[in-house]
Amino acid sequence: MENTGASVVITHHIIDGKQQEYEKWLDEIVPITKHSEGFIDLQFVRPIPKLTFVYTVIIRFDTIDNLKNWMESDSRKKLIEKAMPLFRKNDRYKISSGLDFLFNSENEGNKVPVRWKQFLITWSAIYPLSLLMPVILFPVLRFLNIPEYHYSDAFFSSGIIVLLMVFIVMPKYTFLIRKWLYK
Repeated sequence: MENTGASVVITHHIIDGKQQEYEKWLDEIVPITKHSEGFIDLQFVRPIPKLTFVYTVIIRFDTIDNLKNWMESDSRKKLIEKAMPLFRKNDRYKISSGLDFLFNSENEGNKVPVRWKQFLITWSAIYPLSLLMPVILFPVLRFLNIPEYHYSDAFFSSGIIVLLMVFIVMPKYTFLIRKWLYK
């Protein structure tokens, strides 16, 4: 099996008023996750207070096998069972290798488009963002008195591009072109 790494995107819809309990539960599960074989990193997207209630967790492992082992482990199952009273919906997740999670829409189940289509779509989304981001971002950085420096400019610019790609651009873009993408 090709070792391209693997990601899981987990969404937890939390019942109103249960956010503090969920945060405590995260303090319990995160260290166990981090000590799992093949763990690389994880990121949280917390809900916006009084606007959203969904927590999104993205976890990366070195191989899809190590990721599946964690997701199906007894430790995780017990912790998910413990957190179930906090969820509006069951624990939902999607496992993918590489950047497949950018293309895996709920409507398409576990279908993933062929790699050449993924390449074209990703490139066509990143190219305009990489042209537009410096024009918008760099004046803001200078206004905030952050000095012009190639590495910090690239750091902020690439970070915002990835954020936009993962959470805004790709979900909408892939939805718009889904017929061609999944054909």
